[in-house]
Amino acid sequence: MNFLANPLLSGRWLSGVPERGQPGAPLPGQEALASVMDPFGFGRAAISYWRDSVERSILYWDVMRIRGNQYLEHMEQTKPSVLGFKTEVIMDGRTLDRPTNYELLRVLPPEGTQVDPHKRPFVVVDPRAGHGPGIGGFKPDSELGVALKAGHPCYFIGFLPYPEPEQTVEDVIEAEVAFLRHVISRHPDVTEKPMVVGNCQAGWQLMMGAALEPDVFGPILIAGAPLSYWAGERGKAPMRYTGGLAGGSWVTALASDLGNGQFDGAWLVQNFERLNPANTLWKKQYHLYANVDTETTRYLEFERWWGGHVVLGGEEIQYIVDNLFVGNRLSTAQLVTRDGRRIDLRNVRSPVVVFCSRGDDITPPPQALGWIRDLYEGEDDVVANEQTIIYCLHDTTGHLGIFVSGSVSRKEHSEFTANMDYIDVMPPGLYETTISHASEREDAELIERDYLLEFTPRNFDELDEEVQHRPEDDRRFATVARISEINLGFYRLCLQPLIRSMITPESARLIRRMHPIRLGYRLMSDRNPLTLFLPMMADAVRQNRVEVGEDNLFKTFESFASDQIVDGLNTFRDLRDAATEKAFLTLFGQPQLQAAVGLYGDAHVHRRRPGAEPEHLRFIESRKQQLRDKISEGGALEAILRSIIYVLGGAPATDERNFKRLRASRAELETRTTLEEFKRVVREQFFILKLDRQAALESLPALLKEESNDALDEHLKQLEQVFGASGELSERGAERFDQIRALFDKARTQAPTAESTSPAALTAQNASKAKADSATKLTTADSAKAAASKPAEQASNQSQSSGSEEEKEATRAGTNQNASSSEQSPSSVKETASTKTGSTRSGAAKRKTSPAKPRSRR
Repeated sequence: MNFLANPLLSGRWLSGVPERGQPGAPLPGQEALASVMDPFGFGRAAISYWRDSVERSILYWDVMRIRGNQYLEHMEQTKPSVLGFKTEVIMDGRTLDRPTNYELLRVLPPEGTQVDPHKRPFVVVDPRAGHGPGIGGFKPDSELGVALKAGHPCYFIGFLPYPEPEQTVEDVIEAEVAFLRHVISRHPDVTEKPMVVGNCQAGWQLMMGAALEPDVFGPILIAGAPLSYWAGERGKAPMRYTGGLAGGSWVTALASDLGNGQFDGAWLVQNFERLNPANTLWKKQYHLYANVDTETTRYLEFERWWGGHVVLGGEEIQYIVDNLFVGNRLSTAQLVTRDGRRIDLRNVRSPVVVFCSRGDDITPPPQALGWIRDLYEGEDDVVANEQTIIYCLHDTTGHLGIFVSGSVSRKEHSEFTANMDYIDVMPPGLYETTISHASEREDAELIERDYLLEFTPRNFDELDEEVQHRPEDDRRFATVARISEINLGFYRLCLQPLIRSMITPESARLIRRMHPIRLGYRLMSDRNPLTLFLPMMADAVRQNRVEVGEDNLFKTFESFASDQIVDGLNTFRDLRDAATEKAFLTLFGQPQLQAAVGLYGDAHVHRRRPGAEPEHLRFIESRKQQLRDKISEGGALEAILRSIIYVLGGAPATDERNFKRLRASRAELETRTTLEEFKRVVREQFFILKLDRQAALESLPALLKEESNDALDEHLKQLEQVFGASGELSERGAERFDQIRALFDKARTQAPTAESTSPAALTAQNASKAKADSATKLTTADSAKAAASKPAEQASNQSQSSGSEEEKEATRAGTNQNASSSEQSPSSVKETASTKTGSTRSGAAKRKTSPAKPRSRR
C-alpha cells in the first residue's frame, strides 16, 4: 500500500534495504534521483498528495463507522445524554400527578471545584427539539461549566427519549415548575430565586411557566429561543415560510399518525439541516476529511448529540405547531390553559435576558425579540408592567454556537452568570447589553475580570431596527393560520381514520428506523458487513501515516475546489430561499385569499395587540396612582436608591461595577434588607422617578429628615463611591449629582427645627417658661437668655458644637413665644438654607474638614 501511495519517497519496496527514520523517509541518493526525474517537483507533489488523500479517505470512513457504532450504542441506552458532568436524579417527572418524561438532576461538581450552598441555584433546561439532552453542559466550557466555576449549586432538567402516554406541553411546563419549587426547597437559606437558562425550544417553555407561576423564577436567560414565529427580516429566516407552503399543520398530524401517535424528532433535525445545505452536504464532512488527524474527537463528540434523536408525543408537537409555529399565539397572549388561565408573558416578574445572534438562521433576532414588539406598545408600557428585558446580540455565531461554543460560554455566559444579582435588581425597562474586553477599554484598571458587561437603555425605535416588523406580513401569516385550520380539519375528517387503521406499533418503529438520517448512521456501522475491513486498513494507515504539507500545490487546489462547492451550494440555497419567500408573499398576500378566510375586512382583527387593550390601560393608570401615594414614603434607604437611579439615569450606559460597589455597601445602608426586598425598593423608586421626577426629587429632604448630619455625610460618601466605581461621571451625571448634594444639604436645614422640638428641647423650654412665670421682674430679654442657655447646655452634652449659627437659631427659638409648637418663619429657613448651602457646596470632601453639628434623631 505504501508503494502504491508514494513509490518515490518510500524505501519499503526495495528489498534488503533497511528503513531510516520515520515511515516514508527517503533513502540515500533517492532525493537526487527524484530531482533528476522531476526537476520542478510536480510529480513528487502529486504523489505525496495522492498518498495523503488515500490515507485521509480511509481514516474518514473509519470515523463514519465509529460514528455509526456510537449512534447505535447511544440510542440503546435507557437514558441517553451527552452531559459532561456527573449527576444524580433528585426528582422524576414520571412520579408526578400528570407524568412526564422529564427529570431533575443535581450536577455534582468536578474534583477541585468548590460549590457554595448559600449562592443562588443555577438551573439549565435543554431543548427537546429532535435531539437528546445534555448540550447545555457537555463540556467544561459550557453554561453549566461556567456556573460551577463560579461556585453556584447547579441543576439540570433533562428528559428521556420517549414521552409518557397522553403527555402534553402543559404537563411539561407544570413539571418544570415543580422541579424549580423543589430546588428552592433544597436551599432554604437562600432568599434569591434560582437563575434559569432555557436553550432554544426550552426558552419558550420557561417563559410560559414564568407567566403562570412567576414566584418561583429568578432571572431568566433564554438563548436562541424563538417566541415570535411570524417575525423575520425579508431575505432571511426562510423557516417561517415552511408551514404556509406545506399547507399548515396537517403535515405534522400525518407524521404523528405514521408514528402511531409519536412524532420522530429526526424530521425536525432534517428541517434544520436543509436550511444550510452547504454545511450539511459538504462543509462539515469536508472539514473532518481535511483535518481527520486532529478533528476526530471533536466531531464524534458533537455527532453523539446531533444524532441522538428523540421522540415527541403527537399531541405535544401538534400543540407546538398550531399555537406557536403557525398560530403565533404565545407572543400575543392568546394561549389559555386547560384550567382557564391565560398565558400572558407580561405576567413574568423576573428579569428576562434574551441572547441571540445575527448569524443564527434558525432563531434570528426578529424571532427572539419580536415578542416584545407584539406585547407592548412602547418602552413605557414595559416599565408600567414592571418588567426588565435585556437583550444581547452576537454578530456571527450560529444557532448552536449560542449555547455550545466554548468562546461564547467563556465570554457571554460567564458574564451573565457573574452578574445575575445585578440583573435581578435592575430597574424595569428595555436594555441592550454589550460585553467588551478589558484590554479594549481605557479604564481597564477598574475592571476586575477579562470582560465588562454594560447596559444601555433602548427604545422601541431602536428595537425595530432589529425586529423589522411589517404589519402587512402579519396579515399573510394570519391567512396561513386560517388555512392551516381548514386543512387540518379536512385531514382529520377524511384521511386520518384511514391512516390510523393501517399503522401498528411495529410498522411505526420500522418507519422510524428507515428515516434517511437514522438509516445513514446504521449503514455505516459494524452491523454492516461491508465495513469489516475498515478497522484494519485504518490501523495500518495510522501506523504509517505521512501527512502532506499545507504548501502542497494539489492540497491548495483541493481547498479551492472545496470553496467552490460551498459557494455553489450557498448560491443554490439563496435562490431556493428567495423563490420560497416570493412564492409565500405572493400567494398569501392575495386580497381574494385573505377575504376568503375572513381576514381582509377592517372589522376583523387578525392579530391581538395586548398592550392596547382597555383593561390593560386601566391597570396602568391604577398603578400610577398607587405610586403617587408613595412618593413621600420611606427613609434613608429609599432616598439613597432614588438618588442612585436618578444620577445613573443621566449616563448613556451603566455597568456591573456600580452595582458591585452598591452591593458592598448594602449592609451599611440597611442590614436587615434582603436582596429580594432590596430589589423591590429599587424597582419602586425607579417607578416613582419615572412617574413624577420633580416631586420625587423634592421629597428627598422629607425622606432624610430623621438623619443626622454625620449620617448624611456618610450617605453622600457612599454615593460618591458607587458613582466612582466605573470612573468619572459624565457631564450630565455630574450635574445630577450636584442636585442630589443640594437636596441632601436642604435636609440639614430642617435639623434645627427637628432639634428644637426634641424631648430635651421641650423640657428646657418648659423650664424656662416656669422660671419666667415665677420671676415676673425679669425682662423679656433676660427671659429669652435664660431659656436659651438651658437647651444650649443640654445640646452640648449630646454633641459638639461647631458654629455660632446654631446658637443663633436656638436663641431665636427661645425668644419666640410659639417656639415650642411652630416651625421657623420662611425668612429664617431661607437664611439658614443659604448659609448651609454655602458651607457644604463643595461636597462631602469639604465637610470632612469642617464637620457640621450632628443632629439627634427624633
